[in-house]
Amino acid sequence: MSRALSFVLLIVLFAAPFVSFAQTRDELQQEIDRNSVEIEKLNKEIAQFQTQLDSTVKQKNTLQNQIAQLDLQRKKLTASINLTKNQIKTTQLQIQQLAGGIAKKESTIESNEAGLAESIRRMAQTEEIPFSISLLSAENISEAWQDADAIANIQDAVSDDIDRLATEKESLTEIKTDAEKKRVQLQKEQQTLLTQQGSLNATRKAQADLLAETKSQESTYQALLAQKQAAKANFESALLDLQARLQYTVDPSKITAVGKGILQWPLDKVRLTQEFGNSSFALAGAYNGKGHNGIDLAASIGTPVRAARGGVVKGTGDTGSVKGCYSYGRWVLVRHENGLDTLYAHLSQINVTAEESVVGGQVIGYSGQTGYATGPHLHFGVYASTATQIMKLGDATNKKTSCSEAMMPIAPLSGYLNPMNYL
Repeated sequence: MSRALSFVLLIVLFAAPFVSFAQTRDELQQEIDRNSVEIEKLNKEIAQFQTQLDSTVKQKNTLQNQIAQLDLQRKKLTASINLTKNQIKTTQLQIQQLAGGIAKKESTIESNEAGLAESIRRMAQTEEIPFSISLLSAENISEAWQDADAIANIQDAVSDDIDRLATEKESLTEIKTDAEKKRVQLQKEQQTLLTQQGSLNATRKAQADLLAETKSQESTYQALLAQKQAAKANFESALLDLQARLQYTVDPSKITAVGKGILQWPLDKVRLTQEFGNSSFALAGAYNGKGHNGIDLAASIGTPVRAARGGVVKGTGDTGSVKGCYSYGRWVLVRHENGLDTLYAHLSQINVTAEESVVGGQVIGYSGQTGYATGPHLHFGVYASTATQIMKLGDATNKKTSCSEAMMPIAPLSGYLNPMNYL
């Protein structure tokens, strides 16, 4: 066989990929495995805290029990934050693994492409010489036939190399797709971490506020509950005794038609504790017999509260800033483009400001038990936008109460809509 043909054949046959980063991948996998063990341990710890929390919720409403709940909630959140950090670290390691695979695969493809190009160039050179000339220039007929066989082998090897390159490029595409999915997952985990840290901060603040308000005295706490109960009746009476200028019929054409899925649930986990309208609580004498103007959802202090749909924050407030007013507590009102407003009340923390645009699912605050709330929960209301104003309660009713100077969303009875018709 001629030297030129021998050289071409060697280039083609030895252009196969060679991987030498197995040790690095093994080290990364070992660290991922260690993180997995820690993640399993934290999941068990979180489950234990949740069991303890479920137990305290059933106990008597005392200051000591409230503090115990908040302590457990903080421990659970801390464990959840550590869990998310481990998940983030694992995802980062997996991305690092994939990046190594991408780099090695790209290097292999580049090397194979260079070898293939050289093979094709050499083969083209040999094919420019007619077989008759090769036969005459060869020392003997046997050598000429060997060269011809070598050319055929080169052609087969080039064909195989083309197939291998196609397979490698397909594999590279899959690795890159996996890496992109991991990056998206990482972004979600990082956002979860921010939300959990916000929950922890909200819980800490709620505990500090409670201790400051009660001066750590059980008697003060019980007196505060009784004061809230008395103020609640006055607030409900004033809210329902609106001035005549607010008494009008809502135009149905100005709001979106009833339908499921128009709004999304404001909490990740949903448990309805009081329905809209003539709930059992309302029938027992609450709300002066006019019915509940929203729904209540169970939510421990610090639970992320999300916008039920994209829109603009029309206002935020804290009725607790007015001494003796126990109503919505910290609240947020979001106006949507479909003629609906949504109210989120009894929050422990507010994360948005008036006129800020929000998207559906965005965390706008954290649940609590500010205002009139015997336990932590979210009051979620849906209003007809055209019938809703943010104003002082005293400007909308003839009755003077401790909440008269408190700013809040105000609407006539016809402006309150059943949230369940839109969720």
